Amino acid sequence: MNTATAEVTREFGPFAGADAVHGVSFDGRHVWAATGAALLAIDPDTGQTVRSLPVPCDAGTAFDGTHLYQIAEARIDRIDPQTGKVLGSIPAPGGGNDSGMAWADGSLWVGQYRDRRIHQIDPDNGRVIRTIESDRFVTGVTWVDGELWHGTDDGERSDIRRVDPASGEVLERLEMPEGQHVSGLEADGAGLFYAGGGRSGKLRVVRRPRA
Repeated sequence: MNTATAEVTREFGPFAGADAVHGVSFDGRHVWAATGAALLAIDPDTGQTVRSLPVPCDAGTAFDGTHLYQIAEARIDRIDPQTGKVLGSIPAPGGGNDSGMAWADGSLWVGQYRDRRIHQIDPDNGRVIRTIESDRFVTGVTWVDGELWHGTDDGERSDIRRVDPASGEVLERLEMPEGQHVSGLEADGAGLFYAGGGRSGKLRVVRRPRA
């Protein structure tokens, strides 16, 4: 397993009217940050909020190329990113104890914080397809270039780790600087992670290692 210190290249926020950043996603143009009462679309070049959708959003966020998926308490809402309209909902696998979320290969991947696991679920009905175990509290989840990464948070330290999607074995770890926690996590597909900073209200940009 390779371990390195995370290279934080930029910080955005806190954002007006938001006291936390929970889920994080990326639609190819904007970074979306779930702040509890609104989803914010953020320009990744400037860190400025360009749009706000007033929807419940207290945990993970994902984007499937067309729609946003947002955890809101014990459900996952499918949302039109242009209007904020909720188009449908499915039960969240943790029944309200869910954390991060990602979209990959036609499935949603949902973190379970204190249960230390990630569920692959059917986006149509919420059925759990399989489960990956972790040895730390799971926060944000993201897929990029066929790799599964997730954030962790145990006590005072957080890291971003790449795991084997079949076994859960940790393959690589990026240790966040002391006091910088990871809530939501998303990759931009071009060498960067966007990491929510939880109650700090910040969004951090972390460089993704190249093989």
